[in-house]
Order: sequence, then C-alpha cells, then structure tokens
Amino acid sequence: MRQENITNRSKVDPLTGEDYYEVYVRGRQVLNTPLLDKGPCFTQEERLSLELEGFLRAETSTIDVQVERSLAMYRRKSDDLERYIFLQGLLDRDETLFYRLLYENLEEMVPIVYTPTVGQACLQLSHITRRFRGVYLTPDTIAHIDRIFQSLSFPQIVLIVATDGERILGLGDLGSDGMGIPVGKVNLYIAAGGIHPACCLPIMLDVGTNNERLLNDPLYMGWRRPRLTGKEYEDFIERFALGVKRNFPDALLQWEDFAKGKAFLLLERYRERVLSFNDDIQGTGAIALAALITAARVKRQTLADQRFVIVGMGQASSGVAINIRAELRAEGLSDDEIRRRIFALDQPGLLVEDMTGLEPQMKPFAQPMAAVTGWVLEKPDRISLRDVVRNAKPTVLIGLTAQAGLFDRAILERMAANDPRPVIMPLSNPNSKSECTPADVCAATKGMGLVATGSPFPPVTRDGKPCRMSQCNNMYIFPGVGLGALVAKSSKVTPGMFLAASRAVSGLVTDAQRENGALLPDMKEIREVSFHVACAVAREARDAGLGRLLSDEEYAEVIRKAQWEPRYYPYRPGPIGG
Repeated sequence: MRQENITNRSKVDPLTGEDYYEVYVRGRQVLNTPLLDKGPCFTQEERLSLELEGFLRAETSTIDVQVERSLAMYRRKSDDLERYIFLQGLLDRDETLFYRLLYENLEEMVPIVYTPTVGQACLQLSHITRRFRGVYLTPDTIAHIDRIFQSLSFPQIVLIVATDGERILGLGDLGSDGMGIPVGKVNLYIAAGGIHPACCLPIMLDVGTNNERLLNDPLYMGWRRPRLTGKEYEDFIERFALGVKRNFPDALLQWEDFAKGKAFLLLERYRERVLSFNDDIQGTGAIALAALITAARVKRQTLADQRFVIVGMGQASSGVAINIRAELRAEGLSDDEIRRRIFALDQPGLLVEDMTGLEPQMKPFAQPMAAVTGWVLEKPDRISLRDVVRNAKPTVLIGLTAQAGLFDRAILERMAANDPRPVIMPLSNPNSKSECTPADVCAATKGMGLVATGSPFPPVTRDGKPCRMSQCNNMYIFPGVGLGALVAKSSKVTPGMFLAASRAVSGLVTDAQRENGALLPDMKEIREVSFHVACAVAREARDAGLGRLLSDEEYAEVIRKAQWEPRYYPYRPGPIGG
C-alpha cells in the first residue's frame, strides 16, 4: 500500500465551508502517524469515527494546553543535548505540536534545533538516534532511488535539503551523522517559512566518511567505507539529481554542508538543471549583506563608503564577498572600484594576483600588487590580517575561519581607530569557533562597534547599558527564498533573488532598532520576515521572466495562503486505503 493512502487530504465542506483533513486510516495507525497524531486533542466525534476509543485518556484537551505541558517538560531537561533529544522525540510523535511549540518559542529553541546544539548532536548522532527521519542514500542503494522516492510517506515533495556530511558546520566530516543538519534545516523551513511539513524531505547522501573516529566506532550507523571521490562521487550525485528531477520535478533542492570544492562544483553544475541553491554560499552571503546594508544606514552612509576585510575564503565567506560585490555594482561602482574595497584573506594571507594555486572563487578578489605597494608589513613574504587592518584601514571585519579568538584585542582596537562605528562580524559556527565574542567587541570599541555573529551569544552590557548584537542566522533568508521560488514556480534560483532577499530583510529593521545598533529584525518576527522575503523573491522571479505573471498583490495573497499554521485541523474519515 502506498503511504499516500494512509495520510490525509485537505478538503472544504461545500455546505459549511469548514476546512478539514480526510483521513484514510483508523485506530492506532492514526496515533502512530506523526503528522496526524493529536494526542488528547482528538474530539469525541473524531475518537468515534476514527476508531480511537480505548486508546486515549478521557480528557479532551487543546493544543495550547499541550504546548504548556511540553514546554514544562522541555525546561526540566538538564542540558541542551537532552533538550534536543526531547524535541526530536516530540517531532517523531506529533509534528503539529512540535512546530507549534517551536514557533511560539523560536528564540529559545532555535539554538537547540539548529546551531549551536545541532553540532553537538551531530557529533553523537549514532549514539542518540531514536528514530530515522528522511531518506538515506548510499552507493549500495542509489540504483533503487526511484523505488525509494516512490515509497515515501508524502510523495508531494516540494522541498529537499540534502547533505553528504563532509563539512558539518565548523566540525568537519561527520559522515552519516551529519543528518542532523538537513533535519534541522527542514525544521526551520517549516517553523519560519511556513512550508507544510508533508512537503519537506531531508536527505543524507551517505557516500562514506574519512573520519577515523566514526569508522572505528562500533555504534556508528553510516556506510562504513572511505568517502567516494572523483568520478564515482560525481556519478553518484548525478544519479541523485536525476532521481529528484524524475520523481519531484517541481521540488526545490537545497545543497547543504558540502566540502568547499564540491559545493561550488555542484552549485554551478546543477543551478540551471534543477531548481536549487547552496545555503552555505548564497544564504550566508545574503544574510551578511542584509546586516551590512543596515549597518551602512546606521552610520548614515552607503555600502560603497565601506572598506571590507573578509577572512577565510571558503564557501560561506566567498558567498559574502560575492554578494557584497553584487550590491556594490548595483550602487554603480566599477569592478576596479569594488576590488579596492574588498580585501580577502585565506591561509596564505591577503590574496594577491601573483599567488599560485588560487581557487576559482578567490581569483576575483585577489588584489593587484600595486594596491599593496608601500604597505608596512610585519613579514615581507606574507601580508597578515594585522597588516591589512593597519594599512587598508577597513571599516568592516568579517570572519568565517572557525578560528576562535582570531580577532584579538589589538585587531579590534585598530578597527575602532579606523572607524568610530566599526562593523565586526565573527560568523563562524558554533560559537566555540567564533573569531571573537560580542563582549570582546564591546570592550575594545567602548560599546560603539556594530556586531553580528554566526551563533547566539549571551547578552552583553557596558556601564549598565546593553551592547546590541545581531545574529546572522540564515533562517532570515532561506525559508523565504525557498517559499518565494516555489510559489512563483521559478525554473531556477538566481543571484538577483538573493539580493532581493537581502534588501527585504534589511528593510524590515525599524528606525528604533537601528538606533539601538540592531542590524537585523527581531527573531520573533521571523514568519513576517519570511513572508516579505518570499514576496521579494517571487517578484524578482517574475520580473526576470522566470516566474508566474501575478501582480504584487496577488503574490502577497498566495504567499500568505501558502504559509502553514501549526494547528490541529478537524479530521473526517475517508475510505480506508484512500
């Protein structure tokens, strides 16, 4: 029996206009389906018609009471990992309740279901897994991809988040244990963007691991082989991408936490063939740009007035540099003028044109030697971060290196000497890998620095006043980008859509928030942020000739309707087996 016949279909009563789900299973099968289970919230009529009598306690409850009960249990857990395990258990029992609880407590729970706690969970996933979610594809099963996809519980998939587990956050190769990342990203798509959980699918492309700890761990549950490489790896990914295209032709595919070289390769290879994007490159770049646009407004300047230092030219920081360059072009700067404003560093120090071995994403940001002629250097054979901060006099410092403490007191004080309100963005995740802390910035800049971090940090005060910080959480960007591209029925996701998303997010920061040093909207407004991002993305798709020809008002109406609300819908019995 195909699982589509035991879930539900949304219907409207032609007489009363009531929305309800038609359910095709009975008894314990209803309770054992996480998207159907309502626990004590089944009405007496539903208990009778769905044959639930005897399987539930007598009291009929409400979802608000269930949220209160679940929140109390959550807060009794002793540490963050136990809270993560509790929330995953709730997700496996009752998806609607899980998303209602998450939605109402986003600021408290996002650091648990995603960074930083998800990193801790991935490090131990084979030891804490209670129930498998999503799809695991290995070299032994990729030949059966059509059968696997066709047997899914919810075949109307429109959103896929896939990883091969090679670069999980700043933690490296975690193999199959990296599945916590796609699961967490799907959680955020649903809670923040409002995409229906029945439409979302996390996928682990388990092509092995080179992590000796995992290979020697008797409890590790992944494909226990060295990673596929070269043509074998590329053939595996090709079979996966074609399988997605055959079975879910309208789905959006998000590439997540691939190693640097592979991430750029896959993005370029499939961006025109499959509706897809890479959140580590494009999402990170877009949210960082949103914060920078706001920072320029706080300073009553333009982005073109800034000088940027970006440290660590991996996929995320390259995405930041690419998005800054695109916005500077929009402000009218030439490529030469842009290059004079963006200073990129990696392992060899400042990137300059005569360096050998520069990766493709680095070359557009390598400085001509003439630009650094006359600089005073600590060592003549390498231009260090200290050299750049002293000689280029940047106003913005961005780190994506996973090197804790890289932005030390001397560097931060030099940034404050360069600009009365320097912008400091230590974006590495988790916070144990952050280049500095908000407290470091507050102390070194006397509270004047504008701060955006990658992970959440505790509040900071100076002289009794709060030092405002923002978190550059990709959650401000990717749920809305996905929702907007899907509603527009766009054939691809373009760089212009990410620029539109950045501007939309920055535009939602109020005057009062900017005056207090906030660079991004309040996380409590994330559903509204996702709505505005989706509208901006859909309009950009339309204007680029890629999306549906709806008016701005029609797009706003359709996107509002597309955002699923986590509430218990009424059920009515349908024919068994659908």
